[in-house]
Amino acid sequence: MIYRHVFQRSRSMPGKQFLVDRLKGAVGYDRIAGYFDSSLFELAGEALESVQGLIRIVCNSDIQAKDVEAASAAVREQAQRQSFFKQDPEILSLSGSDRFSRLARLLKGSGTARLEVRVLPDDAFGLVHGKAGLITYADGRRISFLGSTNETFAGWALNYELLWEDDSPEACDWVAAEFERLWNHPLAMPLSQAVVKEVDRLSRRFEIPVGEWQNKPEPASLAVESPVYREQFGLWPHQKYFVSLAWRAHQVHGARFVLADQVGLGKTVQLGMVAQLIALTSDKPVLVLLPKTLMEQWQIELWDLLQVPSARWTGTAWIDELGFEYVPSSKEPLLACPRKIGLVSQGLVIRNPERLQNLLEREWSCVIVDEAHRARRKKIPPQDERGPGIRNPETECNRLYSFLYKLAGKTRSLLLATATPVQLHPIEAWDLLFLLSQGNSHVLGEAGSYWFNPEKALPLALGEISFPEEDDEAWPWVKNPFPPSWERPEIKTLRQQNNLDDTRATFPLSFQELRPADKTRAKTIISNYVNSHTPFLRSIVRRTRGYLEQTINPDTKEPYLSPIGVELFGENDPVPLDGYFAEAYKAAEDFSRLLAQRIHASGFLKTLLLRRLGSSIEAGKKTIEAMLSHNPQEDSEDDTDEIENETTISEDTLSELYPLTAEETELLHKCYKLLCAAEREDPKWQVIEQYIKNWKAEGCILFSQYFDTAYWAAQKLTQLFPNEPIGLYAGSRKSLLLLGTRQLKKDREELKRMVKQGELQILVGTDAASEGLNLQTLGTLINIDLPWNPTKLEQRKGRIQRIGQRRASVKILNLRYEGSVEDRVHEVLSDRLQEIFKLFGQIPDIVEDIWIDIALGDTEKAKQELDRIPKTNPFDDRYSKIDRVPDWESCETVVNKLEKIELLKKGWS
Repeated sequence: MIYRHVFQRSRSMPGKQFLVDRLKGAVGYDRIAGYFDSSLFELAGEALESVQGLIRIVCNSDIQAKDVEAASAAVREQAQRQSFFKQDPEILSLSGSDRFSRLARLLKGSGTARLEVRVLPDDAFGLVHGKAGLITYADGRRISFLGSTNETFAGWALNYELLWEDDSPEACDWVAAEFERLWNHPLAMPLSQAVVKEVDRLSRRFEIPVGEWQNKPEPASLAVESPVYREQFGLWPHQKYFVSLAWRAHQVHGARFVLADQVGLGKTVQLGMVAQLIALTSDKPVLVLLPKTLMEQWQIELWDLLQVPSARWTGTAWIDELGFEYVPSSKEPLLACPRKIGLVSQGLVIRNPERLQNLLEREWSCVIVDEAHRARRKKIPPQDERGPGIRNPETECNRLYSFLYKLAGKTRSLLLATATPVQLHPIEAWDLLFLLSQGNSHVLGEAGSYWFNPEKALPLALGEISFPEEDDEAWPWVKNPFPPSWERPEIKTLRQQNNLDDTRATFPLSFQELRPADKTRAKTIISNYVNSHTPFLRSIVRRTRGYLEQTINPDTKEPYLSPIGVELFGENDPVPLDGYFAEAYKAAEDFSRLLAQRIHASGFLKTLLLRRLGSSIEAGKKTIEAMLSHNPQEDSEDDTDEIENETTISEDTLSELYPLTAEETELLHKCYKLLCAAEREDPKWQVIEQYIKNWKAEGCILFSQYFDTAYWAAQKLTQLFPNEPIGLYAGSRKSLLLLGTRQLKKDREELKRMVKQGELQILVGTDAASEGLNLQTLGTLINIDLPWNPTKLEQRKGRIQRIGQRRASVKILNLRYEGSVEDRVHEVLSDRLQEIFKLFGQIPDIVEDIWIDIALGDTEKAKQELDRIPKTNPFDDRYSKIDRVPDWESCETVVNKLEKIELLKKGWS
């Protein structure tokens, strides 16, 4: 029998009544639902829970098939979380917890009914617009229905809907067969445990005011509903471990750590989370010192991932997280930060330290320093010597180190971040610990500590000498500073037995003064000390991608990170540079050598033309035009402390070149004429065209150091794919979307969104895109040029070889001209550089100086410089700290978001 129903909004809610009535006495319910959400259980929760058997729902979602097929379980689970929980938890919770409680019980199968859900990506059948259901009863009867209703509250109670009900065997069999076809489809994903877990959490969720949270502050209540959890993959175990470690230390005696994670493992979000915790629990502000090139990206990540407001100092004004400018009118504008967390460029310290004097005159709750390896001593000892300690930072160290030395005593917590704590010598790691120790005796101890002497401490930390075998001799190393109680049960007991809480840095008794039971505990600590508890191991936290990919998480039984391989292309095939191009490059080399003999400026300036010509013919021509006209573009994005950034040439940079000699001018004109005389295309384009045609389907990011090169490449790609949008991701006000002959200015956030949603398959980016940008939806990368600073190359790779990449491996093409500086570096040093990379996980920034030596023809000096890099890695797996941490994802207590933001918007005054 066929029955026709019309459901429309009314007090009687006929749709609800239909579902409730039909589910009475049911032992099974199969449902093809266009969309399904928890509002259904607000409508018919009791009826669904009364089903004496299995409820199966197959529903549509905007998950993409490639997410279903992803190698990483985390990618699959997060795709479902994002699809099911688009609304903020505050909005979801307005409907009450009852519906989530019912849904959680059904998913767990804790009653007579059990719910199973499978999710079908849109690209399996397109939008699943057909909706149907099949209800089975204990006596064998069945009814089927077809109609427009989704499995939602609105679908059954609020909308105008049509439904046909049919209990004939033919109709029921037809619906059953169609249901099974969808249910068993290869792309149909079971509802992930991440979604089930979140449903259970929402059923228990409640908000608390910031003031109540401050009575017992913990990270989970801030993190669990932040964008990094709602829109990204949450904080990974290694990130949660460091946040928990630093937060605990801050509360007890101040957090003093070097976070030395490898590039691409999310240092910024870890440090930002700690900064948020500290800022919310202290009246004193938080200061972040970082390279100018990272300031905007830091601010974006703080807001986009953690909803933490901040302000960055431009030199004349503060700019907040929404881009609003604050021009202070006070006598001390630098101290008039409008946010609790302020970001200041290290360039100010390097160029004008006197302008930052007032930062040294106030107290801070926390100071964070990114790229902290830039703070260093001036004279590095030979590799076979361990070197003395620092007696006078003003004269022995650079300006940044000297400034931080003074600042360290003004803050409770100090966090230093660098992927390369050792560039040339292990003494650099000790130097960073020495910085941390200023104003905090828990790092290297108090007066008399052996750890203040690097000539003694480094050989022990590096395993070059054995730890004393006699307990009397070993104990002085252990007791000053004495490890905190959380590191080992014996340490905790020893502290408790001697009334020594964790605020005390030094154990007061000698080994002989210990009681017998305490001596036994002390022996256990001594036997594990070198491998677990030295100041180096306690203060330096370094996790590599390899370690996280090979170490099994005991909770998930999977590696902490899913391995992502790298397929390299172009390593043995430099791009031929012949004819006029080869002659032009020779003229550029001659110009650079002449310039190096005349000026005493940085190596960067001496090799400026070679760097840009090595990027592309177009960048080389633009550079020569600027040099000859002495008319640089006004919108330079050059950094104040790292002259080279995106690539316009600033007036200050070029001023040291002038006046050019007649011979230099002649060489520039010669080079330019040769570049223009070549009628054929830049040979790099021929290679790019060949690869991009094959890689476009996987999504591709093309990188260049320079805007001129990036813009040239974007234009060429638009000509190649006139019907495809091409994104150009560059510095502020330069980002574009190119489509055919049209060029539209686009906000960088819009380009990121388009890449994430699969609307943009090809993106060209300058190195402004290489720091902090998440492009794991793309599977291939083309380096149009090779930065002389190898860290930038790692940062580029880290855009696609990162947490969330759905592919088992990514493809990377490296381009260099044959016979260029980059090619000679590859030829002369590639084996040694490969060894260094395997050893350290990346190549130290100091290698940039080696490239300059090769560019200026001094290959022997380059090899000598390379030999200064340590032959062994001072950081082994003992530094890879990770442990089980609390399950933040299940935290039901959440801090009121608006209150949190308002508190963090309070300024420094």
